[in-house]
Amino acid sequence: MEKSGLKKDNLSIIETVALSVAIIAPTAAMSLNISLMAQTCSFSAPLVFLISTIVVGLVSYSIIKFNHYISASGSLYAFTKTALGNKMGFTSGWALLLAYIALAGGTAAGFGNFFSGFLSVFGFHVNWMPISIIASIAMIALGIIDAKICNRIILVIEGISILLILLLSVVILIKVGTTNGLSLIPFKSNGVSTSALASTSVFAFLSFIGFESASSLGEETKNPKKFIPIAIISAVFLSGLFYLVCSYAQVIGFGLDAKGLEALSSSTLPLSDLSTKYMTAGFGTILMLVAACSNFSCALGSYCAGSRMLFALGRDGIMPKAMMKIHPKHNTPYFGLILIIIISDIVQIALFKHDGIEVFGYLATIGSLAILVSYIFTSIGAMVYFTRNKVWGKTHLIIPIASIAALLYVLYSNVYPIPEFPNNLFPYIVLAWIVIGFVISNIFGKSKIKSDEKREGYVLEVRGWKDENKSYLRSNGAKTK
Repeated sequence: MEKSGLKKDNLSIIETVALSVAIIAPTAAMSLNISLMAQTCSFSAPLVFLISTIVVGLVSYSIIKFNHYISASGSLYAFTKTALGNKMGFTSGWALLLAYIALAGGTAAGFGNFFSGFLSVFGFHVNWMPISIIASIAMIALGIIDAKICNRIILVIEGISILLILLLSVVILIKVGTTNGLSLIPFKSNGVSTSALASTSVFAFLSFIGFESASSLGEETKNPKKFIPIAIISAVFLSGLFYLVCSYAQVIGFGLDAKGLEALSSSTLPLSDLSTKYMTAGFGTILMLVAACSNFSCALGSYCAGSRMLFALGRDGIMPKAMMKIHPKHNTPYFGLILIIIISDIVQIALFKHDGIEVFGYLATIGSLAILVSYIFTSIGAMVYFTRNKVWGKTHLIIPIASIAALLYVLYSNVYPIPEFPNNLFPYIVLAWIVIGFVISNIFGKSKIKSDEKREGYVLEVRGWKDENKSYLRSNGAKTK
């Protein structure tokens, strides 16, 4: 008999933190995003990260508060549904699902890119795409096994990667500081417009995608109302500090002049290039491998979180019941996991003519825009839910209002001024995804409503029969309960 529930009380604080760390994947973010950001924000990537860390911190306030009251595998979907109803909850969850799928596909392509570079050092030249597809098979196996084992593997991989990048960053800071001196230029706008900084911030928000993913473990964590908020706070602020240090080290490491900016913007392996310049080529090769591993763990973590989102949608009748299929031994939502991986692989195969970094950039932007939608709905839901239940006073509303305003501005900046192709298409892809979701939800939602009405009608009919018989018995002098 197939099981229908996730494994209760299975995860400690360590495994809970691990999922957030895995999807945030600080190593993957620092190995890919700074070069992409430099193309539009010049030397100002650290400034963008500073602002984005503050905004994400504001958003996390609402999510942390929700986790004190609600523990569910649906994460932001469950929170928004409780606060704003089924339709708004679905929109939030469906957008978050796209974010997980896009991030998983992008970082899977990133894994293929870095592992391909690692193999080339030894004379093996393989395209990124087959490497990524083969890796997806391993991700299926790892995603199906016990979540505790999977999350610990992820945490070890990311922990080693972070330490190695921090080592490189410290070396850069010391060497640049003792020669040219450290500069505050990376924390200035450097002539870049506010709208350009805002549109660039999608890559900074991308670097934080997943900080909320610990919420999806609400039904599997031992003490969710305590452990999950700790996981979220740790993920946001420790990652934010890591990003500030490492982005600053990368920018000054390449050089604060036109030549340095060109080198940073065009680099497909920035950490390896910096390692060769400030340490050794061998250390750069090691960083290529750990960057590949970090992208792998990020993709795996995103697939796992996305599968739990599908599980929650299936359980609520908004998606097919097949999404509720749980592995008989490991109690993991294997059907949803395999489905998401297949979708991600199809997208990657369709983009095989592009290099892995380009594919990452495309999918990462789509994922970032999608998750901003989910964050906005969650912040609105928090305002409604906690005000209605008299948990928050008027002063508490300042934080979610500020986060909503910032997120809306970032979304607007990615629509106008109109970006160059293909970036101009990405907001409409997110919109199309939401429309498709509404169609799917209406199809399965109507079936659920009919089922609920039929069941409710049966219950009322039975209650009516009982009431009628109680009246009949009483009229004949019998005692009834």
